[in-house]
Amino acid sequence: MSKSKVNVPEAKAALNKFKMQAASEVGVNLKEGYNGDLTSKQAGSVGGQMVKKMVESYENNLKTNG
Repeated sequence: MSKSKVNVPEAKAALNKFKMQAASEVGVNLKEGYNGDLTSKQAGSVGGQMVKKMVESYENNLKTNG
């Protein structure tokens, strides 16, 4: 099984910060490093919140630049 790889190393810290913010918004307590003790529901909530924020950002960008 392959791990996800960040193509732009400088983006890794920004992505991690984004993930932590999304987790905080949905009430999931993430820690630095391994978080394998999360339930599927918790992990899905974090991922879903990240996607929601990305879509909102894209839509806002379209409104201001479209």
